[in-house]
Amino acid sequence: MNPNITSIIQTFSAENIPSERKEVLALLADYIRDKHSKGEAIRLNFICTHNSRRSHLSQIWAQTMAYHFGIKDVCCYSGGTEATAMFPKVAETLRNQGFDVLQISETPNPVYAVKYAVNENPIICFSKAYSHAFNPSANYGAVVTCNSADEACPIVFGAEVRLPVKYDDPKAFDHTDLMDAKYAERSLQIGEEMWYVFGQV
Repeated sequence: MNPNITSIIQTFSAENIPSERKEVLALLADYIRDKHSKGEAIRLNFICTHNSRRSHLSQIWAQTMAYHFGIKDVCCYSGGTEATAMFPKVAETLRNQGFDVLQISETPNPVYAVKYAVNENPIICFSKAYSHAFNPSANYGAVVTCNSADEACPIVFGAEVRLPVKYDDPKAFDHTDLMDAKYAERSLQIGEEMWYVFGQV
C-alpha cells in the first residue's frame, strides 16, 4: 500500500460514522460478506448520473479497502446513466491523498490508471454508462451513489442487488474557495465508509 494511503487509513474510525449511516452501509457489507462466505467473485458497480465524481471515488476506495483487508476476488467498477468524463479535480484529490494517478489518454473523456500499491494492477477509470462492455453485465451488486441515478435507475439490469449508498455531490463547490477542501472531504468520507464496510467482512 502506498504509505500516504496507509497513514490516512490509520485515521479512520467507526466512531466517525453515524448509526443511521451504518444501517445504510450494512446492506452493502451483508452482500459482500455473503458472496465472500460462498467463495464467489465479488463484483461491485458504483453508479452515479455522469460517472464523473462520486462513483469513481467509491470504486477506487472500495478496491483499495478490499486489498487492505485481504479480501480476494473483488472487482470494483463504476458507471453512469450517461457518460461524460472523470472530473479532473477527482484525479488531483486522489493524488493528494497518496494514490498514483496516470492519465493515459488525451481525449474529451480521458482514461486514468489509478494505483494504491506498487505491485497491484491499476484501477482503470473513465466515464461510461453502467451497462458499458467494460463493466459486468450480470452477477454484480449495483451501488447507487447519488439521488439522480437512484431515481433514474429503479432497475439496474443484470444486478443481483441494488444498494443505494448516496453521497452529497462535491460539484456543488466547483469554482469556489471551498472546492479543494470539499473534494478532499468527500473522498475521505467515502474512504472511511468503504473501510467500515470491508472491515465487516
